[in-house]
Amino acid sequence: MHFTKYNGLGNDFIFLTGATALAVKDPAPLARRLCDRYTGIGADGLVLLLPSQVADIRMRIINSDGSEAEMCGNASRCVPLHLAQTGQSGKQHVTLETLAGIIDTEIIDVQKNLVRVNMGAAKQIAPLTVQVEEKKFEGMAVSMGNPHFVILVDNVESFPVEKWGPLLETHPAFAHKTNVEFVQVLDKNTVRMRVWERGAGITRACGTGSCATAVACITQGLTTSSITVKLDGGELHIAWQDKKEIFMTGPAQKVFEGEIEL
Repeated sequence: MHFTKYNGLGNDFIFLTGATALAVKDPAPLARRLCDRYTGIGADGLVLLLPSQVADIRMRIINSDGSEAEMCGNASRCVPLHLAQTGQSGKQHVTLETLAGIIDTEIIDVQKNLVRVNMGAAKQIAPLTVQVEEKKFEGMAVSMGNPHFVILVDNVESFPVEKWGPLLETHPAFAHKTNVEFVQVLDKNTVRMRVWERGAGITRACGTGSCATAVACITQGLTTSSITVKLDGGELHIAWQDKKEIFMTGPAQKVFEGEIEL
């Protein structure tokens, strides 16, 4: 089986395309096997690129635990670069069909592998309080086509994400589980965020999570409408200037390609 591995700020994915992707009938066990960092290739998720009737290509995201995500911002930045580098598309603008809707992407700097993604509109923005064991978390629930719970903390570097992330992800308050963002506001233009991703655990970056973070901070008047989100893997620029569509800009990178025997 031929594969290509990409990452967006350290959030890494195994890409399957063409006949290989079409042949995958049950992606959950395949994702668990390929994404295993000890016995497989190792990744946060499996990306299947398939034909689409409504966009340039259809993108399915299977998390490392085998669950399917509606959308992934970092993978969305990787897709147009993959299509361009493999000669499947010569377009700078590429549309992606996802479970969260049609996503517009644009390669804005070929040399720096920089891609801007129109992430669409945030939905279901609401304050939420969740009790976990002895601790009460007050945050903002935000949907970017997938669910997020954004929580402000005083010091994100020392915050025990690995303890509270999985408990919040699976809390009964979230019918379909949730991604959890722990955020420290550094100034009006900059925030630091660490993430526990639904179905993947701690990752080095989350595109939809960065957008949800920006929405939560802007809604509460904590930042301007165009901010830098500092992640474990690097920085994303998020703009929500008209409080309608959210634009995410950041790099993506091909890591390697190869064959794996199944």
